[in-house]
Amino acid sequence: MSAPAPRPPAVTAVAPVPRRTPSAGARPAPSGRPLTIGEAARSAGISPRMVRHYESLGLLATVGRTDSGYRQYTETDVHTLHFIRRSRDLGFSMEEIAELLALWHDRSRASSQVKRIAQTHIDDLSERIASMQAMQRSLQTLVSCCKGNDRPDCPILDDLAKPAAG
Repeated sequence: MSAPAPRPPAVTAVAPVPRRTPSAGARPAPSGRPLTIGEAARSAGISPRMVRHYESLGLLATVGRTDSGYRQYTETDVHTLHFIRRSRDLGFSMEEIAELLALWHDRSRASSQVKRIAQTHIDDLSERIASMQAMQRSLQTLVSCCKGNDRPDCPILDDLAKPAAG
């Protein structure tokens, strides 16, 4: 098996999306009025805490606020939250989601860029699955060696107590 391709360094935050207000071209919510954070979160199937988290990472544009400081979300914001949630459901990292969002918003993008991100993610998933299957086989072997009776000797514990190979 060939060595895995190097992964880019992890990024803890992404460049923030510029702040915009509902009057800056964003569509209002389907009801015609801005949504509260709770309504937007509910519509996207996530918690308000996650909405704030995505906004703090720059995945969601800084939204407009009322005079009293309450966030106001639009249909476009909810659509972005759906995109983020679906991406998370597929296991993409926050950094990958940031790249995908940027490409989603860039109408002059090449689909090859999106495909590269998705293929890299598939390759990573395949490696993780192979690793987990190896762990499963090791544990199955240990379990099959354990008599599971009233005696204290246990090959599972004996194996766990061995010094790490390396």
